[in-house]
Amino acid sequence: MTSRTSVTSRVSADSSSLPYKYSSNTSSVASSSSFSSSHHAPSSSMNLTSSNNMTPAIYLSRLVDVSQMDIQSALDQMKSLLLPMKMNSVYKMAYYRKQTKSHWARDDPAFVFLILVALTVSSLAYTIAFRSDSILRQFITFTLQSILINYGLMGIIIAATARTICDTYLNASLVNTTENAGNPLQNKYHAQQSVEFMYAFDVHSNAFVFWFVVIYGIQFFLLPVVLGKGFVSFLVSNLLYSVGFFGYFYITHLGYRALPFLNNTEFFLFPLALVVFIFVLNLVGYPFGFGWNASRIMANWYFAES
Repeated sequence: MTSRTSVTSRVSADSSSLPYKYSSNTSSVASSSSFSSSHHAPSSSMNLTSSNNMTPAIYLSRLVDVSQMDIQSALDQMKSLLLPMKMNSVYKMAYYRKQTKSHWARDDPAFVFLILVALTVSSLAYTIAFRSDSILRQFITFTLQSILINYGLMGIIIAATARTICDTYLNASLVNTTENAGNPLQNKYHAQQSVEFMYAFDVHSNAFVFWFVVIYGIQFFLLPVVLGKGFVSFLVSNLLYSVGFFGYFYITHLGYRALPFLNNTEFFLFPLALVVFIFVLNLVGYPFGFGWNASRIMANWYFAES
């Protein structure tokens, strides 16, 4: 009788201790989870703040502080953009930037700074090559046209247009959210994302590097050839411009394909067909007097008074 009482009391004691242990572990896990959540929350908040504060005005203010720029990294990215097998590496860096800083766009203006320097130097070289009567005036004019119009204004227009197309027609996150608007369980797991304007301008800048090397760089050393009036000059000139625009649109396509929330980014490859069509049409029309030399058009447009 005594042993039965002892066993019963022991089982009762063990069973009464179970809820206490379970409750203790639960509260421990909960407190650990709470600590982890509170520990990581400021980091997330800080990332969002840095992303929201990255405005064009702040970016331009950083553009004048050369000491804070990573010039070597920008040069390495430019080299990668000239090699077809390494072009994607530039956009992988954008993906890592999104993971660590919560934004896709560059916050270091070194890349843009190098483009501006390259445009200035090449403008001086072209001005000297065309032997303008007023070298200083022509240099300033051509530099401003290259920087403000060819790179800046066209970049803003192209970036804004591409961004609008992406967010309106290609953005999978916005489409899914719209389709599931009446279903809170579905809508809960679709985070809305949109293409950052600064990233769209980065894509333009990346593509512009390839275009610059071909149209401003290689063409400069071939000026005696491409400015001629024969068929060879015509062919070489149009090949240069076709390759330049082909590379520009292809790198643009890679930039938007790197965004995981976009679908059907092959849309940005359509202009390649237009480039090929114009080149072939120009080539076929040459024997009939309808072909045009792109380099001679460029020279007449910018240096007509030379």
